[in-house]
Amino acid sequence: ALAEFGATNVHLIVKDDRGSAAGARTAGQAIVQEGAEIILGPLFSASVAAAGPVAKQANIPMIAFSTDINVATQGVYLLSFLPESDVDRIVSYSAQAGKRSIVALLPENAYGSVIDAQLQSAVGARGARVISIVKYAPDGKNLKDAGRRAAAAATRADSIMIADGPEMTPRVVEALGSAGSKQLLGTGLWDDQNLFRNPKMNGAWFAAPEATGYRAFAERYRARYGQEPVRTASLAYDAVSLVAALVKTQADGRFSVETLTNPSGFSGVDGIFRFRREGTSERGLAVMEIRDGASKVISASPRAFTGYAASN
Repeated sequence: ALAEFGATNVHLIVKDDRGSAAGARTAGQAIVQEGAEIILGPLFSASVAAAGPVAKQANIPMIAFSTDINVATQGVYLLSFLPESDVDRIVSYSAQAGKRSIVALLPENAYGSVIDAQLQSAVGARGARVISIVKYAPDGKNLKDAGRRAAAAATRADSIMIADGPEMTPRVVEALGSAGSKQLLGTGLWDDQNLFRNPKMNGAWFAAPEATGYRAFAERYRARYGQEPVRTASLAYDAVSLVAALVKTQADGRFSVETLTNPSGFSGVDGIFRFRREGTSERGLAVMEIRDGASKVISASPRAFTGYAASN
């Protein structure tokens, strides 16, 4: 990002958080002592929770990459793929398409709990309703029974929300039996070629960033480093690009709350994004449909936040 932006006046200091809360706190203290103006990272929630207060006490903003909104706060912003945004987008689109009654079949883990809470929050504002939420063990031990219960509830619904990855989702659909022919709704975890090739996923909808920007980024990354980027590499790229842009275009207050929470937001590899004052972020997501071994955009990502809300 620094090389492509030509940001010769940005000095990037890299510290190892050692994959632990204590390591993140120590790294944060070292960064503060070395005079950093802004901190990018850490990645995991426990590390953000440990380093965030260090940054806040020094009045240095942090842009972290955790997906746990519990560690977000004013001054500690999350630039990540938040499942809450996926739920808002897919529920909004499905309601507009006439699919307003939802059964959710969710894993009994932290991700499933986030989807559960956000689904309950999202449906009311969109004129939709949750008929039933059925949980299953993450290892799938009780999936057959959970699938039967969800299928029974689905007789009163027109869509089924499944919030799991590409390995487990086909098993979940199988457990639904004939109810699997209902409109299936998912999150960005479905953005996977193996899932696209599963014929039982034909017609399913999920919310995710449009792939065009990331494909271009990955191509440049491969040309430079001779290997594939990890998916979260685009987050680091966008964070550094944002810092470089603000250094170039802003004078005083370039990393102030007002600048970082500009309601117009910013544009990145994965589309537009903006930070809320409480530290969470909002993305302009597309709605994708799985069809014939691929995914296609059926509702495009917004190009600007003007007149746009997460409910669109």
